[in-house]
Amino acid sequence: MRRNLTPVIILAVVGLLVGGLFRYAFDRPVEASIANYLRSAIEGAAITLIVWVTHLYLAARGGWLRQRPLIVELLARSVILAVTVAVAAIVLEVVLNEHGIDAKFFRETFLKIIGVSLLLSIPITTIYELVRMIGGHTLLAIVLGRYRQPGREERVLLFLDLVGSTTLAEQMGELRVQELLTRFFSDIDAPIVSHGGEVHAYVGDEVIVTWPANAGETSRRYLDCVFAIEDRLAKRADHYRREFGVVPAFRAGMHAGPVVIAECGDSRRQIAYFGDTVNVTARLQAYCKEAGRPLLISGELRRLLPPNLDLAVEALGSTQLRGRAASIEIFSVARRASS
Repeated sequence: MRRNLTPVIILAVVGLLVGGLFRYAFDRPVEASIANYLRSAIEGAAITLIVWVTHLYLAARGGWLRQRPLIVELLARSVILAVTVAVAAIVLEVVLNEHGIDAKFFRETFLKIIGVSLLLSIPITTIYELVRMIGGHTLLAIVLGRYRQPGREERVLLFLDLVGSTTLAEQMGELRVQELLTRFFSDIDAPIVSHGGEVHAYVGDEVIVTWPANAGETSRRYLDCVFAIEDRLAKRADHYRREFGVVPAFRAGMHAGPVVIAECGDSRRQIAYFGDTVNVTARLQAYCKEAGRPLLISGELRRLLPPNLDLAVEALGSTQLRGRAASIEIFSVARRASS
């Protein structure tokens, strides 16, 4: 709840300030009054939140837009948001202005509202697209220079890949499999975000997801994320059968521990993860095939989970993973079959 409420509060405050500044910048001094400033601030907050709701709707239902070239998507979003702002401005003027709408509103104020809204939409849309492309955490880290010097953090890592991608490529062709992967990665993104995860990278047919880990804090959101992905794919099964003739399945490995994080590259900067925790997670995911289990977790991750998990957790013992001298405790996790 707090995760969803925070951006609403921030945007409402920004809208209040923009509405007040709009009144200060464009209205005549004789019109400066507490009532007018308050009305403009409320209008600013309301328009900002309406635009935010429109943005969320397009993010949830605008798959048809994301399939278009980026320039087309940006132009379409700008037009939709401009129409939204225009309608919202007219409705709010009717509701909040005791004198109703007059010719001056359409001749002066209305056009200024549209102009300011379009002007503000440029940096906001740019930031949104950057977040979509490289991730909010990565973007903020690069802007703040947080990882210019390597640092160590406790992290939970999830390595999840598509089962049988090589065989599918032989059967369907590489281009068709890439379309399947694109759809697969798009469908599992919402469960990842809703469970607090952040996509670190896509590597071939694999996605790497990460969460900050607090040593003294237990949480089952890591496992719930995997099960939510499973549910999402099951819900979309008929679509995959019609479109590709196959329903994608995955194998996943999860581990927790210290990770060295650093900013790498110059012409194209990115945040890279290094260390034993990364290697162990990759080996766990690969071991899923040998163990015949879709989800394996380490003992370190098991200790971060609540003790009263209503799940089928099976200890597979201490295992020496390929390429690693030290053994590791491995657990298979699945949901209990409903009776």
